[in-house]
Amino acid sequence: MESQVPLHGIDLIDCAQANANQGIKLAAQQCGYRDDLTAFDRELTVATAQIGVKINGFQDLIKTIEPGQVRGIEIAPDSDTKI
Repeated sequence: MESQVPLHGIDLIDCAQANANQGIKLAAQQCGYRDDLTAFDRELTVATAQIGVKINGFQDLIKTIEPGQVRGIEIAPDSDTKI
């Protein structure tokens, strides 16, 4: 849901992370910054610095998965035998 006012602090970080894979334009809109990508990126940098995390910009929030990499873990029995 799009915020009606620009978010700040941890709320901005949460919103930006949740929308990061959709791109900066959509993330900025969802976080209340509409088309002001400069203000969005600046406030995101400030917000992360406040919690002790240094980012070099919005791109640092995008989670990438390498080709062939599987999310999660595989859970399987240790052997093929049945008890």
